Amino acid sequence: MGCKFYHRSGKLVIFLILLLPIANSFAQSPWKLSTEKDGIRVFSRTVPDSKVKALKVECVLKTTLSQLVTLLLDVNETDQWVYHTKTCVLVRKVSPSDIYYYAEVSLPWPMENRDFVAHIRVFQNSQTKIVTVDAPAVSGIIPIKKGIVRISHSKGFWKIIPLDQNLVKLEYTLQVDPGGVIPAWIVNTFAAQGPLESFRNMKEQLTHPRYRNATLPFIVNW
Repeated sequence: MGCKFYHRSGKLVIFLILLLPIANSFAQSPWKLSTEKDGIRVFSRTVPDSKVKALKVECVLKTTLSQLVTLLLDVNETDQWVYHTKTCVLVRKVSPSDIYYYAEVSLPWPMENRDFVAHIRVFQNSQTKIVTVDAPAVSGIIPIKKGIVRISHSKGFWKIIPLDQNLVKLEYTLQVDPGGVIPAWIVNTFAAQGPLESFRNMKEQLTHPRYRNATLPFIVNW
């Protein structure tokens, strides 16, 4: 009897462990539309144990998979289109689809600037042709700089869905802890404006010749 109970209990524990990630995903609050302008939709939602909301941005762009991925990997030009990026430089190139970069983000006085190192990896589903770009913050590569607060927790994720030969749907999600002392309402206000500015700039940046005719050997377009 005791062995049967232990066996069943073991199965129950395994079942609960497998169920836990699913339960946690359902426990997350739903996305709420924050703003919509120029075809750019910005959503937000609360995150457990965090005062800073997660963000999601959706838009449709007249571009190809290769052109957009080329832009995302061209980190030395990121300060030309990403909101309040003071500087952005390539740190390490593991492969054409796997890089590390350092960025500093300028914040209004009296707040201190933030910086981080991110690891970008590009993947493409061979059947659907959907491209995903994972870009979490990582530690231990660039020493912490005096007067700048290091962001240690940031999860950025891009999903690029081909709709036509020169049309893609872009979904971007970001969850970040800015670190240091900074009012959450300032971060959330800053975050609401940032995506609109960045994605407007992205549309303009994609018209430049260096991206307009770009092709990548590891990306299969529509």
